[in-house]
Amino acid sequence: MKDDKIVSKIKEFALKNSELDDTHGFKHVERVYNLSLLIGKKLNANLTVLKIAALLHDVGRIYEEKGNQNRNHAEISAQKALDYLISNDFKIFQKDIDNVIHSIKAHSFSNNIVPKTLEAKILSDADKLDAIGAIGLYRTISFTTKNKGGINEVIEHLERKIIKLKDEMYLEISKELAKERHKIVVNFYDEIKKETRLKS
Repeated sequence: MKDDKIVSKIKEFALKNSELDDTHGFKHVERVYNLSLLIGKKLNANLTVLKIAALLHDVGRIYEEKGNQNRNHAEISAQKALDYLISNDFKIFQKDIDNVIHSIKAHSFSNNIVPKTLEAKILSDADKLDAIGAIGLYRTISFTTKNKGGINEVIEHLERKIIKLKDEMYLEISKELAKERHKIVVNFYDEIKKETRLKS
């Protein structure tokens, strides 16, 4: 099976195994996919590995919410991806499958696995880039309100994670892409902190 047909079939699987929201759903997967390819093409990365890893990087999230809260979604996603790739016998090189699985495991900010391959670093950076900027702010607020949080929880999430992401990028190109997005986050953070301090 040719690469484009493999990617098309994997995309269908990823769509069926994505959350039905804007926060971590398939729109997020598509943005990470596009960011990964944007970076990967400039760095001469293995684009087949990147495409597959980006499409499958969050397929475990729907299972994380169904009794797997003690396992990071990246670990669940990696296992689901491995099972899927093996069961479909896509004739992908084993070293590429290993890279895909490592990239998925290492993409998560909270899974504490250091990416060792170029493709893993790209996926990790692309996932973080989608968490900052205007879309990142929308996702932060959406995720917080979905979990019954309010303004204070939004501020806490920005402080604990989102504002730090610019400095967590692995690649220079990612750091450059993060600069403008980071400014949007900081401006919003400064303004919301100021407005919540106002007294009548």
